[in-house]
Amino acid sequence: MTSQRTRERLISRLQEQGVSNEQVLDVIRNTPRHIFLDEALSHRAYEDSSLPIGYGQTLSQPYIVARMTELLVGAAAKLDRVLEIGTGSGYQTVILAQLVKSLYSVERIRPLQEKARERIKLLGLRNVLLRHADGGFGWPEQGPYDAILSAAAPRSVPESLKQQLAPNGVLVIPVGGEQQELQLVMRDGDSDKFVTRVIEPVKFVPLLSGTTR
Repeated sequence: MTSQRTRERLISRLQEQGVSNEQVLDVIRNTPRHIFLDEALSHRAYEDSSLPIGYGQTLSQPYIVARMTELLVGAAAKLDRVLEIGTGSGYQTVILAQLVKSLYSVERIRPLQEKARERIKLLGLRNVLLRHADGGFGWPEQGPYDAILSAAAPRSVPESLKQQLAPNGVLVIPVGGEQQELQLVMRDGDSDKFVTRVIEPVKFVPLLSGTTR
């Protein structure tokens, strides 16, 4: 289930789908995705599919994790301070944490956050700070950020997130309702001008307001 051969098959599928950043592929290859799932689903961990993690949330398919991470790494001028909206299982968090200097991650569902905290600790990562809060508002006290990644889809890009971008900062975010698209939003220097690039159609859980204990 967790053999190197199984993981290599996943990496080959990601490459076939166009993921080419070797640093991103190496991190995915060496991260044990099965620990982010309940035992009953762990045998499916290295399929390229999204899987339920409870509370109406999902563990994103590896392709989407790889694609969003590759976009963020490729577009950001630096990766000293990065914000993640939606810690979820902690899988995307762990992938990002291995590629950036400091990662700040916000989760609205307390039990998911606590499980993610345990997994992050298990893997020995010390550059992640977690917060239980409404993700739509980001984490302005720790900003500005060189990059922001959202693992949930708002109807439109929250102005609060755009304003937390550092000069030339980038935001990778799914946007929409029934029909969603992955967007790359780039801040033009330190101005209030933003350039948006549509990447591809996606399907994410909605970005909801409020918190759950």
